[in-house]
Amino acid sequence: MNDAIKAELQRSADTIANIDPSQIRRAADVLIEAFRNGNQAIFMGNGGSSADAQHIAAEFSGRYMLERPALPGVCLSNIAPVTAIGNDYSYDLVFKRQVEGICRKGDVVIGMSTSGNSKNVILAMEAAKERGAVTMSFTGDGGKLREIVDVAVVIPSKETPRIQEGYLCACHTMCGIVEREMFGQRAVFIDRDDTVAKDIPYCSDPDLFEVYDFVPAAIKRLNDAGFLVIIITNQSGLGRGFFDEETLGRIHDKLRRSVEAGGGHIDDIFFCPHTPEDHCSCRKPEIGMGLAAIAKHGIDPRRSFMIGDHEKDMEFGRRLGCRGIRVSRDFTFADAVDELLRTMDD
Repeated sequence: MNDAIKAELQRSADTIANIDPSQIRRAADVLIEAFRNGNQAIFMGNGGSSADAQHIAAEFSGRYMLERPALPGVCLSNIAPVTAIGNDYSYDLVFKRQVEGICRKGDVVIGMSTSGNSKNVILAMEAAKERGAVTMSFTGDGGKLREIVDVAVVIPSKETPRIQEGYLCACHTMCGIVEREMFGQRAVFIDRDDTVAKDIPYCSDPDLFEVYDFVPAAIKRLNDAGFLVIIITNQSGLGRGFFDEETLGRIHDKLRRSVEAGGGHIDDIFFCPHTPEDHCSCRKPEIGMGLAAIAKHGIDPRRSFMIGDHEKDMEFGRRLGCRGIRVSRDFTFADAVDELLRTMDD
């Protein structure tokens, strides 16, 4: 029995992993534009999709992960209008009739349908198009709905449970993008060794760790410009047994004190303790540490930067969606901060 459960979980995971991320990105972009222009997102669906539509609408009108102003997410699956319109007219018109009442040009109308053939959703989408709304669908890989909308997010499955699991995950991802890019904070992710401090291989003695003289003032400039300052560092010496987390903590305490002595502050430090042989998801250029920082601090990676001395730091930034600035012997961290702030002024 456990093998059967594992197999079903794997089918779900495989389906979710094969969703086209560019479709989710496009869906988020459309919603961001609509919300910024004062328009609303209108959701609908039948059965389980009705519950999912209510769920995602509530992520906008309430919140998803960040504390922020409410966004106008509404759902048409409320029991009173659905039963009234179904009784007085036809169940085929339960969403179309509501769209005719509340939809305005520039709104985004989102239909969820595992089959992609729900007649009441299709009729509502056609009515939304007539009113100048942007139409969006979350469906499986069949049906008419995805072919008539402006933005289609397709879950690559024909199994109803897998489709519903897939578009709930896709919708949550979309919600996160919308929140971060509308209300998220700017950050500068910073490598440690040979970027803000001299690299002492597998440094296990805080007395040997020294921050470059120009770093505290440069970090203060980032603080003053409204950036979170996040250190992102690979520390395989932990995994190799050269030092323990207590020692690393004392080194990082020294780093913080050095910066604070110059009037600045570091908002957080993330480290990977693994060796390359561990093939973890957090060792740069993998982006696990960056994703953890984004989730913890509500960071918008598109308005953020990565500063480091190595190509793996630049790849980390690219994969996370940040702009990268590479330091060298002739182009210091202070120079990188100058360039970053000039970029912000342009």
